[in-house]
Amino acid sequence: MKFAFSLKNKLKIAFLLFCIMCCTLLIRFLEDKSVEKINDSFISMYNDRLVPATDLYFIAENLYHKNAILQEVLSGNGAQNSIAIVKMGKHNREIDSVINKYELTLLVKQEQSFLNELKKALVVQQGLEVKILSMMGSESKAVYESVGRNAANQTLAKLSALIKIQSKVGDELIKGSKIFVSGTKVYSTLQVILAIVIGIMIVAIISASNAVKIQSDKFNLN
Repeated sequence: MKFAFSLKNKLKIAFLLFCIMCCTLLIRFLEDKSVEKINDSFISMYNDRLVPATDLYFIAENLYHKNAILQEVLSGNGAQNSIAIVKMGKHNREIDSVINKYELTLLVKQEQSFLNELKKALVVQQGLEVKILSMMGSESKAVYESVGRNAANQTLAKLSALIKIQSKVGDELIKGSKIFVSGTKVYSTLQVILAIVIGIMIVAIISASNAVKIQSDKFNLN
């Protein structure tokens, strides 16, 4: 009877320790997942936000150089129109290269929409630039003043909107990382609690064993 009672208590303790072990493994698994998500967020921050944001400023730089070339031609102080067209083509290819690279990154729905608008604005602007450079004197100035300047401003506005959405998406990634960090802290706290519970159980088992031993010794003395 005494052996059966002892065996029953041992089975209860073993089952409880097994449950604690399972909880520890589950917490460890969740903690690893949380760390993995934090790592993915930082990688995405660099590859899909920081690098593309730099590329977008590179587009702005090329647009500035294109405008400078066009202004020199219109003022009559620049190179010949044929040379200006070649220079414009070089900047257009650099812009297209950046756009193609940018499209390979992770784009949210709003970001994709703004990018499409920018591409349309670039096509319109490039078409007008070719038209203006193919004209002479007052005709080219008239076209630039009527539609060319507005097309360039529209392109810059679309580019500015795309740059701003980069910051917005970046903020969302940071907020997501903070949530994962908080989850990791919770998992660590749970692991500490489980360790304390295991320690208490070990002390309780040792105390119970000592009490049984003392009672057994007294019984044998009697």
